[in-house]
Amino acid sequence: MVIIIAILAFGVLIAVHELGHFFAAKAFGVKVEEFALGMGPTIFKKQGKETLYSLRLLPLGGFCAMEGEDEQMESPRAFTSQKAWKRAIILCAGAFMNFVLGFIIVACLVPASKSFTEPIVASFMESCPFVGEDKMLEGDRIYSVDGHRTYFVSDFNHYTPQSGSDYHDVVVVRDGKKVHLDNLYMPLKEYTLADGSIGLKYGINLAQREYGFGATVKYAWFESMNLCRIVWESLGMLVSGNVGLRDMSGVIGVVDVVNDVAHEAPNASAAAYSVSYIFALIAVNLAIMNLLPIPALDGGRVFFLIVTAIIEAITHKKLNPKYEGYIHSAGFFLLMALMIFLMFSDVLKAFFGI
Repeated sequence: MVIIIAILAFGVLIAVHELGHFFAAKAFGVKVEEFALGMGPTIFKKQGKETLYSLRLLPLGGFCAMEGEDEQMESPRAFTSQKAWKRAIILCAGAFMNFVLGFIIVACLVPASKSFTEPIVASFMESCPFVGEDKMLEGDRIYSVDGHRTYFVSDFNHYTPQSGSDYHDVVVVRDGKKVHLDNLYMPLKEYTLADGSIGLKYGINLAQREYGFGATVKYAWFESMNLCRIVWESLGMLVSGNVGLRDMSGVIGVVDVVNDVAHEAPNASAAAYSVSYIFALIAVNLAIMNLLPIPALDGGRVFFLIVTAIIEAITHKKLNPKYEGYIHSAGFFLLMALMIFLMFSDVLKAFFGI
């Protein structure tokens, strides 16, 4: 059941992405010839006023086929007949919808507790060494530590020890303005806690905030930004060589992880929470990945849109979009090859431990 739910969730993520393209195209008067959910053979289709709506056998994938998407046409409703900024919005609409979906999932997962901790200094512990006008004051919001944005307390606790030093470059928001506290001495040392025990702390107590509509929206926004950071850091590790293709997972690998997480959860509620959070991350991941300047992806199309506009402005000649179509076709086949490789890799890891 978990595996079936995971597969259906992937279908929803892709459907939402394609709906973004669909709604944006319709809003700008572009003719959509076919809107399909799934890939492979058609199992259901219905002809609308001008758009063919179809459901295909494989529940992964989908497309929004617009008139004149990869070729120059005289029709005023063709995609290539639209102004560059309209085409850019249509291309980015899918990624935008994925991000919005991730944001909504996170907003629905806001903890059931009545309050949460914000990175705002509520008070200082006795003998804290970084108190003062040129240091920290009560009410300061810790904006970043060593260049890392701190949305939550967990960010502060995660990034502060990474430098391996007791000195940190901290930015706080004080009276609505950013204050830079460079090379601030912030040692992690033992303090007496409220219950009388001894623990390692930085010497500050952070503020508690009760949930409300505004706080929930803010929390969901910050968490969505945190998910974006996770995706970017993962991409950075891939580019730097810290992780390789064997460390990547395709759809089968993700479904396997979702299945494991769900079955390891102590109860159904915890399982639903964990699985939903994973798909919020995947939604944000799809949004970012689709905007990378890679042929066949939406970001690649936007990149070529910009390049084409520059070349046409210089040469005063219209470029035939079929050549760009050839590049995107090649990129599509390479992406399919990568997906097939990841699929076999997932199977080997899941069933044979290779």
